[in-house]
Amino acid sequence: MALRKLVAGNWKMHGRASSLAVVETLVDKHLNPACDVLVCPPATLIGRLSGRGVPVGGQDCHWETLGAHTGDIAAEMLADAGAEAVILGHSERRADHGETDEIVAMKTAAAWRAGLRAIVCVGETEAERDAGQTLACIAAQLAGSVPEEATGDNLVIAYEPVWAIGTGRTPTLAQIAEVHAFIRESLETRFGHGIAHAIRLLYGGSVKPGNAAEIFEVKNVDGALVGGASLKAEDFGAIIAAA
Repeated sequence: MALRKLVAGNWKMHGRASSLAVVETLVDKHLNPACDVLVCPPATLIGRLSGRGVPVGGQDCHWETLGAHTGDIAAEMLADAGAEAVILGHSERRADHGETDEIVAMKTAAAWRAGLRAIVCVGETEAERDAGQTLACIAAQLAGSVPEEATGDNLVIAYEPVWAIGTGRTPTLAQIAEVHAFIRESLETRFGHGIAHAIRLLYGGSVKPGNAAEIFEVKNVDGALVGGASLKAEDFGAIIAAA
């Protein structure tokens, strides 16, 4: 049975108080009863968006519950602010902040400890793709970033080829299908058929209104992690409608 689609918006370091209007417009015009929607704004807006009709998530968390970690935010703090999920291991975090698979796994365990759903990101660079190392890269990230206690309720995997994020480039549908099938098979080998087929697999990387429908038709694509297009209610709404 097909999994219910999830369309998640990653606002990254965008968003001010005026951005609340994006969610208001989504609620008024663009929610789709056939799919789930999640908005992951900057931490400054989580509390202000919570309870406005769309589930809210964070973009990162620390692995500790509390402590002397200036500038960081605990998973429990995200939950306290109203978040239901958190994006972890995004390639921008891995590249800009040196996050390893081990760190991502620790953060994933922290998210689960706080009752949050973890959206764990995996994806290859252009150099890895050109060298034929895509599946090896994905396998290593899955093995190192996902703890043993994964279930369909606490984990979502987002495949985001690094070379497609924010570039306007997207893999071919065949390339997306190959990686998503590999992720599903890897999860099945590790966790068993039931859990593997309950975990939603999102595609991310230059998802737009013009390509969303065909991406959603690819086998094992259970939704999308949307970047820039999620900042515009009409564009995000069109992607939601395509699901």
